[in-house]
Amino acid sequence: MSKRILVTGAAGFIGSHLAKRLLLRGDVVVGLDNLNDYYDVSLKEARLNQLTGQENFSFVKLDLADRREMTDLFARERFDVVVNLAAQAGVRYSLVNPHAYIDANLVGFMNVLEGCRHSGVEHLVYASSSSVYGANTAMPFSVHDNVDHPLSLYAASKKANELMAHTYSHLYNLPTTGLRFFTVYGPWGRPDMALFLFTRAILAGQPIDVFNHGRMRRDFTYIDDIVEGVIRVADRTALPNPQWSGAKPDPGTSAAPYRLYNIGNHNPVELMHLIEVLEDALGRKAEKNILPIQPGDVPATYADVDDLVRDVGFKPATSIEEGVGRFVEWYRGYYSTP
Repeated sequence: MSKRILVTGAAGFIGSHLAKRLLLRGDVVVGLDNLNDYYDVSLKEARLNQLTGQENFSFVKLDLADRREMTDLFARERFDVVVNLAAQAGVRYSLVNPHAYIDANLVGFMNVLEGCRHSGVEHLVYASSSSVYGANTAMPFSVHDNVDHPLSLYAASKKANELMAHTYSHLYNLPTTGLRFFTVYGPWGRPDMALFLFTRAILAGQPIDVFNHGRMRRDFTYIDDIVEGVIRVADRTALPNPQWSGAKPDPGTSAAPYRLYNIGNHNPVELMHLIEVLEDALGRKAEKNILPIQPGDVPATYADVDDLVRDVGFKPATSIEEGVGRFVEWYRGYYSTP
């Protein structure tokens, strides 16, 4: 049966792809976005234009931090499922404008939780991030590991979302599932991400900044894999873990209806290899500025996806070569670049 689903951040990279997939399978989708200028608004509008006019889609321009309007929205629409993807993104930007993360990621998420609580939402799925693993070095990263040492305010805000969600699962029996995304890339991607920045610079004949001397390792995850994981998780309402014990608490589950999952490719790629794959796809070589690691950056990410595979039967599998090729094809078409 079709669901009535709120997708926040619907003009964003992941949100627009997700909304498109949900509409294709017959769900009724309300997309919410504030269309802020963190990056090129015209790109957000172009994503949104693919959705507007479609049957069963409506758009609300709204900021999550607007408590009154959010309360009215939830009371009016009576959503079955909420997928919260709206957030202030970016590790490095959190060093420059920390207040934006409090407004969007904490105040905004609070309004989402309250809306879900008071309107009988069946399941809240929300974006967390691989950044929450912070200073952890044991790999692959597992949702069952302690993550109390974030290295950026962005990461801290995402960890806070997980804690806030657990509180509402415990107090109000609201099923919540947090998804720790690992370096998402693909067509319609974010212009502040490395793949986008590198492509733009290489095609313009400009040098690229390569941090940590190119030794950064990321579990690059293709957008279609992310969306498939989100949909499968959203369809499986979070349940309590009957084996959970306060004497030996498991961070990834709870006695409340609460779950955490990693969605990553389970195959970390060194930054230098990504650049080589991109050079092959573009047919051009990059001029590189080799630089040290930046404050707040994590040297490596690597997802343990065993829980995702066990519970929803899905494991991301798109290779970096295939994914980068698709991104380059989209980029050349969208920007009319030969």
